[in-house]
Amino acid sequence: MDLQKLYFVITVTAVISLVCYPSSVTAGDIVHDDNLAPKKPGCENDFVLVKVQTWVDGVEDAEFVGVGARFGTTIVSKEKNANQIRLTLSDPLDCCSAPKHKLDGDVIMVHRGHCKFTTKANNAQTAGASALLIINNQKELYKMVCEPDETDLDIHIPAVMLPQDAGSSLEKMLLTNSSVSVQLYSPKRPLVDIAEVFLWLMAVGTILCASYWSAWSAREAAIEQDKLLKDAVDEIPNEKAVGFSTVVDINTTSAVLFVVIASCFLVILYKLMSYWFIELLVVLFCIGGVEGLQTCLVALLSRWFKHAGESYVKVPFFGALSYLTLAVAPFCITFAVVWAVYRTVSFAWIGQDILGIALIITVLQIVHVPNLKVGTVLLGCAFLYDIFWVFVSKKVFHESVMIVVARGDRSGEDGIPMLLKIPRMFDPWGGYSIIGFGDILLPGLLIAFSLRYDWLATKSLLSGYFPWAMFAYGLGLLVTYVALNLMDGHGQPALLYIVPFTLGTFLTLGKKRGDLRVLWTQGKPETPCPHVRLYHREELD
Repeated sequence: MDLQKLYFVITVTAVISLVCYPSSVTAGDIVHDDNLAPKKPGCENDFVLVKVQTWVDGVEDAEFVGVGARFGTTIVSKEKNANQIRLTLSDPLDCCSAPKHKLDGDVIMVHRGHCKFTTKANNAQTAGASALLIINNQKELYKMVCEPDETDLDIHIPAVMLPQDAGSSLEKMLLTNSSVSVQLYSPKRPLVDIAEVFLWLMAVGTILCASYWSAWSAREAAIEQDKLLKDAVDEIPNEKAVGFSTVVDINTTSAVLFVVIASCFLVILYKLMSYWFIELLVVLFCIGGVEGLQTCLVALLSRWFKHAGESYVKVPFFGALSYLTLAVAPFCITFAVVWAVYRTVSFAWIGQDILGIALIITVLQIVHVPNLKVGTVLLGCAFLYDIFWVFVSKKVFHESVMIVVARGDRSGEDGIPMLLKIPRMFDPWGGYSIIGFGDILLPGLLIAFSLRYDWLATKSLLSGYFPWAMFAYGLGLLVTYVALNLMDGHGQPALLYIVPFTLGTFLTLGKKRGDLRVLWTQGKPETPCPHVRLYHREELD
């Protein structure tokens, strides 16, 4: 393997380690029921995010997001049913005692203070307020609940908490303008967004394309090997000499080590998460994306520019490169650099997805699972890895390490770049539907193996393993999105659902058809190829 390919494989290994991230929705996740927060009559609302739209002197201004309280009346869900109401700053600021002035249906804004939330709400309600905005003393939002011994819960106005920075902006508006009004509403997120459909198609389509390319390359290499055997029967070349120099076979040891290395990478990211660390990941992603996009384009264009694809020139450090590679490389580098510079703009997700898909397809072309045993160990380890770092890590680190890293918390950036993402088109809360590369790459390795086996065994489409593995992956990913919506947008580890569907289907079919032993140990059909039979017959003669 040349130095360029070796570096690419190392980069990709780091990428896979970091991105077995759950399919999720980012930005505006609505927090609904919370069993840890006490409920009682008069204090049993679900926690919902609330939009606070502002108007300054009759002109629409900034919009802020807060969270509703356990107590009080519920907030309307449709914007057309929400009224614009004048905003007033409380006096005293914490509203721990009755306001000095009567309020004529105004929305009153108060500071966090030291008294109970329900005390503020009762004081505001008695003064004539129509709603209560509480400004937290931290940047994060806080769930407003009732104390276990509280009895004064006859509250008929909604209460909303806003983060500290939003409160500072609103307070500045009140002090510098003559009239500020607000509109409170909590729009419901649609059960299914079209973005999830497109993301599903992207994931399935990527594995489909990569599997056929991988199987086609394996067949081309087998044909080339067959030709060489026929030309020189007495000089049987090994696989590395016949087109397999760029293929890396995973073994069980590397599959197990994956969990250890991936966990180390993840903890390092979690501990060192910052702006500069995200920049480093962007650079790594761009390097892998350039190599992936270049490989895909060269493979595609070589069908029309065969001579340029087969003519090579030696380049220092990179070794022998085709003229077609040299022609395509500047475009790929420019594409990645432009994406990196403008990755914060609204349409940058398109470039990120193009680079990501090209990278995934190239990895599935280079990295192979040789048999079902290795595939089972790899996916089994990834299954445990995903569950531990999404769910179990909360017990150790008091937050989900995987989700914190993928969102890019504490970095000032909108998540790490090693994700496929599509903006939620019909979601009033915005955000993205995303899926980590690992949730495509790792099952893709097994699915690509299934197609290579089918072609070597000359199985028909219906009698092969590939269509069933492909169907199982698509169904597992679909179940992931169903679980995601049932969990109100909380991140779900996709491999928790994908691995049992994909691996379970493969193992069950192999057992039923009697191929499990061959699939588990050899990964190739027992029937020898025609040129091998010819070679044996010539030896007998």
